[in-house]
Amino acid sequence: MAYLFTSESVSEGHPDKVADQISDALIDNFLAFDPQSKVACETLVTTGQVFLAGEVKSNVYLDVQKIARGVINAIGYTKSEYQFDGNSCGIISAIHEQSDDINRGVDRDIKEEQGAGDQGIMFGFACNETDVLMPAPIHYSHAILRSLAEARHGDANSGLGPDSKSQVTLRYVDNKPVSVASVVVSTQHAEEMSQEEIREIVRPHVTKVLPEGWVCPEDEFYVNPTGIFVIGGPDGDAGLTGRKIIVDTYGGAAPHGGGAFSGKDPTKVDRSAAYVARYLAKNVVAAGLADRCTIQLAYAIGVSKPLSFYVNTNGTGKVDEKRLVKMLTEMVDLSPRGIREHLNLSRPIYERTAAYGHFGREPESDGGFSWEKTDLVDGLKAAF
Repeated sequence: MAYLFTSESVSEGHPDKVADQISDALIDNFLAFDPQSKVACETLVTTGQVFLAGEVKSNVYLDVQKIARGVINAIGYTKSEYQFDGNSCGIISAIHEQSDDINRGVDRDIKEEQGAGDQGIMFGFACNETDVLMPAPIHYSHAILRSLAEARHGDANSGLGPDSKSQVTLRYVDNKPVSVASVVVSTQHAEEMSQEEIREIVRPHVTKVLPEGWVCPEDEFYVNPTGIFVIGGPDGDAGLTGRKIIVDTYGGAAPHGGGAFSGKDPTKVDRSAAYVARYLAKNVVAAGLADRCTIQLAYAIGVSKPLSFYVNTNGTGKVDEKRLVKMLTEMVDLSPRGIREHLNLSRPIYERTAAYGHFGREPESDGGFSWEKTDLVDGLKAAF
């Protein structure tokens, strides 16, 4: 069976990602000073303006304007011609105290009874298409934009702007990616640069991240298809926290529960349970128990136990799925508190997740991307 499948990514300078990064920077700063902080923060960015809203329960006071400006400047919006820069944009904050009705479901005198911060369903996924056990289209889409961003940050005269998007279409045969059908890259640029100049700047960033021999036909390589992309970022389009949930996860190759991650502290299972579901699925595939694994979790607000735990190896499993469910629930406590403690989530590790995907990243020494560890592999192999 042959088919095409496409995924897209957006850069750190895309307006929705600017919003995500500001929201997650606020989370990090609250957790850095008070690990028990409860935060749900939304950000809206548009021409010359940033609006912050949400609820917080914390023992720390933050200068949210200073944090937001720092994020915007670090992304690269420092020039007045962008009509949005960290030094001069207006910032309005409407962040207020968290509802007691929500908080009572999470804070309990008996720690083991601490419940989920909201109801919802969450999915995790892994497959053996890439070395990081991610679907290939989203993996390569992210890699192209990360490479462009590194070039832009490393050369002030590169002519590249902060806002960019990528899209990779792969050809599959028997459910395995075998070649690239098309690549689309749109990147903000200096006004004096031509479409052909941008095309040749972009080309090496595409070819270096794709497997050897996977370069698409020249007439299927699209760079700035409209011909010009000078007006970009929040001046070109308003941005909002949580609007890029498929970019953040598996590029559409797996189900999504619908909840966004950014702006939510780890008591919110939209975030923490999605992370642990990825962690479990990745370990199943890394252990060689399946080529593909999908996991679903469901929770109710204020309830500590998951309402359901579902494992589907998509017809590629080498072990009994019912036994796999039993083993995984014995290895990891899937209560909201158990997840936070197992993955050590109550720490400032979230701003870095807000661009180029929450999954398929390398675990970091300070605990960042702890859900990408494969430390359950030996135990799973032994059990089966």
